[in-house]
Amino acid sequence: MYMAGLNTIQIYVPWNYHEPVQGVYDFSGSRDLESFLDIANQTGLLVILRPGPYICAEWEMVGLPAWLLQKPNIVLRTTDPDYLKAVDSWLAVLLPKMKPWLYNNGGNIISVQVENEYGSYFACDYNYLRHLNVMFRYFLGEDAVLFTTDGNTDREMTCGTLQGLYATIDFGTDTNITKAFERQRRFERKGPLVNSEFYTGWLDHWGDNHASVETSRVSKMLGDMLALGASVNMYMFLGGTNFGYWNGADQDSRFLPVTTSYDYDAPLSEAGDPTDKLLAIRDVISKFRALPEGPMPPPTPKYAYGFVSLRKVGNLTGLLDSLSPQGPLQSQYPLTFEEVKQYYGYMLYRTKLPRTVVEPTPVISPLNGVHDRGYVMVNGVYQGLLERDTTLVLKVTGQAGDLLDILVENMGRVNFGSHINDFKGLVSNLFLGMDILSDWLMYPLDIDKAVASGWLQSKLKRSNPEASTIEESPGPSFYSGTLQTPGVAWDSFLKLGGWTKGQVWINGVNLGRYWPRKGPQQTLYVPGPLLSASQPNNITVLELEQAPLGLRVLFMDRPQLNRTMLRR
Repeated sequence: MYMAGLNTIQIYVPWNYHEPVQGVYDFSGSRDLESFLDIANQTGLLVILRPGPYICAEWEMVGLPAWLLQKPNIVLRTTDPDYLKAVDSWLAVLLPKMKPWLYNNGGNIISVQVENEYGSYFACDYNYLRHLNVMFRYFLGEDAVLFTTDGNTDREMTCGTLQGLYATIDFGTDTNITKAFERQRRFERKGPLVNSEFYTGWLDHWGDNHASVETSRVSKMLGDMLALGASVNMYMFLGGTNFGYWNGADQDSRFLPVTTSYDYDAPLSEAGDPTDKLLAIRDVISKFRALPEGPMPPPTPKYAYGFVSLRKVGNLTGLLDSLSPQGPLQSQYPLTFEEVKQYYGYMLYRTKLPRTVVEPTPVISPLNGVHDRGYVMVNGVYQGLLERDTTLVLKVTGQAGDLLDILVENMGRVNFGSHINDFKGLVSNLFLGMDILSDWLMYPLDIDKAVASGWLQSKLKRSNPEASTIEESPGPSFYSGTLQTPGVAWDSFLKLGGWTKGQVWINGVNLGRYWPRKGPQQTLYVPGPLLSASQPNNITVLELEQAPLGLRVLFMDRPQLNRTMLRR
């Protein structure tokens, strides 16, 4: 980024990444924000900090912690007392850490954003913005440069701006630059013209085509803005990956979860490599400021490790003692993820068929209450899927007393708009025909802990090696295997051709979700530092629907982010 001619990096701080459990803060390892600021400083980059508390960013629940939803009536992003109490506690931890890094204090943070695109939210609560302004000033001082960012409409700029916070605007390549900056000027009479989010690409939802924005449009518009003397932040310059369960979702006419890859068609690829778009942007910047001396760093090496065969560990329902060691919770009617403090991932709901149903009889979610996907089994036999906004009825048969299991997957909480109070699990009652299903057991699943502990690998060693040669039965199941590299630990891309949908772990690290049938994303990015060059690398796959006959996965030396492979 520095060698491309940038002088500043803009970074979000996801609250839920640092306070996953209320009152428990984590700034270690990949969450070490101050180490990141130091690296930027050593590189020669200034920093614009965007600490929220709302960040959007296609990040799970807009960066707000899901434990806020334990107060079911909480009104987020307002002066709701429960919300403000939690916000104040978080800012009292975060902002004092940031104060020494402010530019006026000898650091490299030149400005700090308050909230984010607040004008697009329904509340338009000026007292909330005033409260945040007071908190930021209290912890950062009167000299800190605080600003807001809002979309290019009068309504958004009206509700998202506040006297004392410098008003900036955001827009992409489909916008008239002159009119957009004229709008900013109406709300901020003097000072720099600022496009705080100039969109170099766009996000992908599962089921979309891979988004792209033409390089020529990006470079031309960037040049036009710089020629006006404007400051421009390119969103994204590097998008990266929604590892684990960190992807967000949109909710318009239906629920649209974001893919694991956040490549964004950005100037730097998901793996951090320069693209033609970056080189074009660099050429534009060179017309306005001197570029650093020296060559552009090359792409990091990639390796096609080839095919790896997996073996079945077992069906998920047969492994509950290890995946949910604390046992189930009991309730007459189903509880949400938030009510049982299972904020991410998966939870198994279990009840019994209240009567014998010889003819196929519908299990119904009349209030669209499966958030987000429910994998339905009767006595351990997979029956099919209930899905938010899409599939609200599934017919089953069985005897009275048969176990009815529904594994519910949280596909990521909504990250924009008025639906961010996005509860997960079975959020309303299910029916069998006309009968309400009741007397539920709920098993919160700590799959990540089980995988990281090596338990699944140890179970695989005791399993029957012949099991992988028979046709796989459908339904949620675990598979495992090992990759032995040829003495290198380079970046790679994992393709699960023939697999349906699920989650992948490498050496206990959750790479994220795969869903090749839905697309567009076909490969998962595997960072080289996750791999061992000398020891076997453990691969764990949770397939939720149907594994292929071959039980193989493929490590490639290039990504495939669309349904058809693009040759480079």
